[in-house]
Amino acid sequence: MVSAIIPARNEEASIARAVESVAVQPEVGEVIVVNDQSTDRTGAILAELAARIHKLRVLTVENLPPGWVGKNYAASMGAAAASGHWLLFTDADTHHYPGSSRRALADAVDHDAVLVSYSPEQEMETFWERAMIPFVYCRLAARFSFARINDPKQPDAAANGQFLMVLRDVYQAMGGHAAVAGQILEDVALARLVKQKGYAIYFTAPIGVVRTRMYRSFAAMWRGWTKNLYPLMGGSIKSSVLELVEVFPILEAGLLCLALGYFGNIRPTLLAPMAGLMIGLLFCGAARYAGALHRNLYPLRYIQYYLPGAALYTAALISSWWKNTRGEVVWKGRAYSAKIL
Repeated sequence: MVSAIIPARNEEASIARAVESVAVQPEVGEVIVVNDQSTDRTGAILAELAARIHKLRVLTVENLPPGWVGKNYAASMGAAAASGHWLLFTDADTHHYPGSSRRALADAVDHDAVLVSYSPEQEMETFWERAMIPFVYCRLAARFSFARINDPKQPDAAANGQFLMVLRDVYQAMGGHAAVAGQILEDVALARLVKQKGYAIYFTAPIGVVRTRMYRSFAAMWRGWTKNLYPLMGGSIKSSVLELVEVFPILEAGLLCLALGYFGNIRPTLLAPMAGLMIGLLFCGAARYAGALHRNLYPLRYIQYYLPGAALYTAALISSWWKNTRGEVVWKGRAYSAKIL
């Protein structure tokens, strides 16, 4: 019933877990991994897995055609070779709990949806992961409302490529990944296409269905979020500035103080009220973040990462704006010019 498709490029640390967890799902008839020119042990690990997992097929990308993002081309190859009624696109860093595919099929029926997507639980082992990842996902939850996304009457659309299951006939009718070949956020782009065609989608963040550890180093995390944040937050200067003002108001207060100090004389009697304003803004921001952590089911102890999380998020969003508009996005060893994104 379901064909699972996993694009993989240099995923030796996680590919075995991903394949094994999806292969044990009874509803998954085949697992197609597309090895996208990996230079580490990914190929050797896949060969070992294929020898003992009869559901597994391994395809290899020989050349990346012009105009394609690597992951999108690998996913397109896997879809072309699949035979399932449903196509489950998932990432090599994702672990599927038992019953995840059955849950997705049930959600498709219950919500009359042709596309079902889950935002996974996050595994975080380092300071940098705990500081930045919950902050990013709380901001995404504020921007992308599940209720609006799942409402057929609303234009909002989004999905998460770490678990994206789509009806094969609909996927093919809208052009598949070829229709979003050059899109960095191919998951959101696919969801928009599906909803624009008049179909229902169902997107949520369940517990006990799927989990992931997205990044295993600060460098990888920085590359990942500076690739995605600007388009995720609207892809415009206006939307990015408004996001920064909302996320880190203490930054604006600090800049105001610096400006007043540089261009004019600040009376000593004003220093205490200005310091009080900045402290008040800091506490208000921390309180809002605590509420966001609670709503998004993160432990409240992560409030201790509020300041570094806000600072990292601000820097990453600014860097993402630059890379997506004037520079280039580097991901998995490939550079994509902002001119073609």
